[in-house]
Amino acid sequence: MKNRSLLMIVIVLLLCSCVKTDDYDSPDISIPDITITGDLTSIMAVKGNFDPVTGQIYTFQNSETWFEGYVISSDAGGNFYKEIILQDKPEDPTSGIQILLDDNSLYETFDIGRKVLVKLDGLSLGFNNGVLQLGIQNLGDVVAIPNALIQDHVFRTEVKKDIKPLSVNIDDFSEELKNLYIKITNVQFDPNLVRTDNLYSFASNTVDQYDGKRQLISCETGSTSILSTSTFSDFKSLLLPTGSGSIEGILTRDFYDEHYVVVINTPDALKMYEERCDPIYLDCGNNLIGGTEILLEENFDGVTSNTTLNSRGWTNINVSGGEKKFAPTLSAGNRVLRISAYNTIESPLEAWLVTPEINLDETNMEVLIFDMLSSYDNGLFMKVFITSDFTGDPRTTHWTELDANIPLGPSGANSNIFRESKIDISCLEGEVWIGFRYLGAAPDKTTTYDLDNIRVIGE
Repeated sequence: MKNRSLLMIVIVLLLCSCVKTDDYDSPDISIPDITITGDLTSIMAVKGNFDPVTGQIYTFQNSETWFEGYVISSDAGGNFYKEIILQDKPEDPTSGIQILLDDNSLYETFDIGRKVLVKLDGLSLGFNNGVLQLGIQNLGDVVAIPNALIQDHVFRTEVKKDIKPLSVNIDDFSEELKNLYIKITNVQFDPNLVRTDNLYSFASNTVDQYDGKRQLISCETGSTSILSTSTFSDFKSLLLPTGSGSIEGILTRDFYDEHYVVVINTPDALKMYEERCDPIYLDCGNNLIGGTEILLEENFDGVTSNTTLNSRGWTNINVSGGEKKFAPTLSAGNRVLRISAYNTIESPLEAWLVTPEINLDETNMEVLIFDMLSSYDNGLFMKVFITSDFTGDPRTTHWTELDANIPLGPSGANSNIFRESKIDISCLEGEVWIGFRYLGAAPDKTTTYDLDNIRVIGE
């Protein structure tokens, strides 16, 4: 009997120990009393302690200095990781800063709009990945503030405000706007990202490594920028919206500090419900079969110089005053023409490759076909055009844009998959010329393109 009673007591204790309460493992978001023992400064003044000339890490010591800011980032969607972004005001901000924190689910404590106080002594300021970061110095780097020390430096207040985005244009992006919550309007994703036969997601396509980079285009100016999404985000597999509209997010730099990018907290930051503002493409129908009559065929075999290319009737020209043009090279043992602004000082770099004249009078059902490869991708900078009155100078020629299938490539050189484009040009007659235009710029618009197997067929 005693053994049975003892067994029942043990069972009851075990059951009680397994009971879960609503408070189990929940974050401590109580608001402690905060006593500022020192002076308040501004985010702009904090960043002013870093010397960009020397690049040396600056550590705050015995300064008795604090600053305040409002949270504009959220890691709830997985697009931010162990960091919060603060700006100095909830509306019309002038400066922002990134703070590295070794903790997950920061949004539960430091929610968007929350006013935060930061005690600087013991923290270090360094430049990494294109932005200033506040954290703890570890040898020659600034790393996240350890979890056990966060409560000694970063304090949540009772104040919470609505964050109103700062309206800017892509052309306005600058150092002063980094780490601010912005809004850009009348933009859309590049047409090659939202094709019905190849619609991209935010960051789950095979080309995406660490981040998905999706080019945005201003409907007003044609200027471009990048929406960057982590491949660890919860919404990486969602498809991009196909319309035009507005985007709210945080302006920052890409990992390699090559160009500005916009990072969103959640997909709700995109309001893209308007009609697209694509250019008027040549529309001859949907004949993609062509025929057996070859009107133009060029695989660049035997082309080792621009002289050889010119002798075959091609025009290869840099119209922005630089030296860089389409250049013959070998890709996986195959001869191609390559163009990139990488490792140049040309900004912009506008290069044109124009075919010899193509006579369409003796055939029907003509189709343009070509293969293109993209690598070291940081944007889509290639377009394809057609004209019936090439003057010899692409700048004085009237061009009609073609709906070409321009590839989006990986950030490295680990892919040699060419993408084929087929375009119906059968509604044209007489002599025509095809123009391939690369419009890049050093140091941030440097995608490499390889071009091969250009042909026009008819019947």
